[in-house]
Amino acid sequence: MEFGLQFFPDVSPEEKSGQQYFNEALHLVSLCDELGYTHVRIVEHYFHRYGGYSPNPIIFLTAASQRTQKARLITGAVLPVFNNPLKLAGEIGMLDAISNGRLEVGFARAFLPHEFTRFGISLNESRGRFEEGIVQVRYLLEEENVTMSGQFHQFSNVTSLPRPTQRLRPPFWVAALASAESFVYSGQKGYGIMAIPLAGGKMTELLQLYRDAWKSAGHPGNGKVMLAFHMFCATSMEEALTVARQPLINYLNSLVEAASDWVDGTNSMDYPGYDKIIAGLKQETFESQIEKGAAWIGTPAQIRDMISHYYEQVGGFEIASMQVNFNTISLKDAEASTKLFAQEVMPHFS
Repeated sequence: MEFGLQFFPDVSPEEKSGQQYFNEALHLVSLCDELGYTHVRIVEHYFHRYGGYSPNPIIFLTAASQRTQKARLITGAVLPVFNNPLKLAGEIGMLDAISNGRLEVGFARAFLPHEFTRFGISLNESRGRFEEGIVQVRYLLEEENVTMSGQFHQFSNVTSLPRPTQRLRPPFWVAALASAESFVYSGQKGYGIMAIPLAGGKMTELLQLYRDAWKSAGHPGNGKVMLAFHMFCATSMEEALTVARQPLINYLNSLVEAASDWVDGTNSMDYPGYDKIIAGLKQETFESQIEKGAAWIGTPAQIRDMISHYYEQVGGFEIASMQVNFNTISLKDAEASTKLFAQEVMPHFS
């Protein structure tokens, strides 16, 4: 199993400036090579404290590429619905070159209604824009003199520059929360799946759908699964609770607030059941997140047990992508946790 660092800014300007947040995050990135973390990952979100500090993952990952020489750089994820494929393909090629071929590209549909509203895009176009966007970006990266006539974007005889450093292109991932269609789609296309145990639910069944679709499409192997977790590792459970409890509660609250339109009456055929998913997240607690295996918080021995249990529960996964400085956790505490985890947890899963 591989372990990497995921950055998901969940702070307001009153709590931490963008300058402070990214200086701290990049310091943690600089520890990756020494400690053995194999990737750095960051989100794309807008306008709200829940992720809003990161409207363009590629900007942060470009800076991160200069702080680590070994770790892969993963968009977790870019949102085709809010991006022109011509611009996105060019940026991907540029970062792949700057990082000497270490980029991996995760794509997602987006799921926060307030973002769609502010961009003036219908929620009912979400899946169509996603599927068209990922196809157009793929062709722009793999081929030259590309002509495509889609529902949302059209272009003729375009060669995207710079050409990808990796051939044919960087690996693709699809990020999914709870839509079975997204797991099946990713497996059929031969892309890795980025999943989030945060909501609990039927992760075992969803991953099986992905693996079945992968095999049915004739792809070699069993697919590739990356799961995201909150992680705080401390020498005592008392310390872990003191440091991590309130930041995790705050994170859950900010997620529910950012997605509150789903429970306030917003609906879309592209997001069946999201009102129930967000309502369920509103009931989540610090304790329930640990019980479900979505948060790895405790001593090294406790976290080793959590990882082993969850691994068996879902039928295995290849990569854990961990939030280590979630919400207002300080740089000092995040660094100590990251080092302790590397020293006393990671060797047991190498």
